[in-house]
Amino acid sequence: MVITCQINKQRLWNTLLELGEIGSSPSSKEEGVTRLSLSVEDLKARQYVINLMEEAGLKVRIDVVGNIIGKLEGTVKQAPIVLTGSHIDTVFQGGIFDGALGVLGAIEAVRSIKESGFQLKHSIEVVSFTDEEGIRFGTGYIGSKAMAGELDEATFSLTDANGLTYAEAFRQAQLDPRLYKQAKREREELKAYVELHIEQGKVLEEHQLPVGIVTDIQGPIWLDVVVKGHADHAGATPMYMRKDAALAMAELMLDIEKIAKTYDGVGTVGKVNIEPGGVNIIPGLAAFSVDLRHINKESRTKMMNEVNEAINRICQKRDVHAEMEVKKAVDPTSCQVEVIDMIEESCKELDVPTMRLQCGAGHDSLMMAKLTKMGMIFVRSKEGISHNPKEWSDYEDCMIGTQVLLNTLVRLAE
Repeated sequence: MVITCQINKQRLWNTLLELGEIGSSPSSKEEGVTRLSLSVEDLKARQYVINLMEEAGLKVRIDVVGNIIGKLEGTVKQAPIVLTGSHIDTVFQGGIFDGALGVLGAIEAVRSIKESGFQLKHSIEVVSFTDEEGIRFGTGYIGSKAMAGELDEATFSLTDANGLTYAEAFRQAQLDPRLYKQAKREREELKAYVELHIEQGKVLEEHQLPVGIVTDIQGPIWLDVVVKGHADHAGATPMYMRKDAALAMAELMLDIEKIAKTYDGVGTVGKVNIEPGGVNIIPGLAAFSVDLRHINKESRTKMMNEVNEAINRICQKRDVHAEMEVKKAVDPTSCQVEVIDMIEESCKELDVPTMRLQCGAGHDSLMMAKLTKMGMIFVRSKEGISHNPKEWSDYEDCMIGTQVLLNTLVRLAE
């Protein structure tokens, strides 16, 4: 079939800029966008998305975990649904494209299909998932986990920086955490899930390509490590007598880098805290995060085991003690060949040059792969920058990616 339906480019770009204003600093764009899950800013952004879906003529509902779902009805009521979308929550001082392009691009694609009068057999649902980033409470993919039946009740006892539990945040957002299991969808309900997202890397830019087709997604493990030594006077305590928690942490950080390189994975320490924090006090406590990722679960397990061994070895060497907690563990996954091929066919139809590539970041697609066939379309990121106020994807690239999404959705839903 030849798909002639075209997106409204300016309308899409306007929505990206408008949503980007919510959670941004009015005094300085350099401070980026901060919309932590279920915060005041996020709730305002959620209402913007609801309004936009309604303007697009979609039937809108909010499920029990806050996923916003807009539906374009197909001609066959019992046919499995094609799902598309992403998230609108952000990291601290993030950019305007991460997640948002996937939600707003999906709305624009489905809106354009509806406006064209194109009749599709399968219904299409656009979803804006709750809390993909996991910044506020330390664990993410809440909406997609719930939809896939993977959400743990213990999640609701987690607290944010102000001591507010996730359950309390749910109630403040007019959601009932006790009902979370009702968000689960059955496999037979869905035909496929396709997510449009910025690459957040430099591969497409290096190959001078506007879009890419994802083959595999790395699965992250997030750890919180606390090293406990002994706080002493920096001048009166000889070097050989010290139990310096910060030095143990520094040594562990270097080992994590070596381990990641050994297994061709990635390892990151992104958050650190040293106490008591005085210039003349030997650190008695060092707390830090660890993010380990790999596209192969077995290799990631080996990375994890070696990190454990390094912690034990260094603690014994420096006479300190460490405690480790797994905050998040998501299996890596692969996109389904059927969906990959449809995305590739859409690119050929549109005469869009593309390539297949791996995904290093975590996405709601990791969860949706447990429930249905899944595929991802990447849009080129300028200099690979993301989770940063300087995050940027050009107008034309965003338009091309959204048009590829539209054509793919039509192929899946026809």
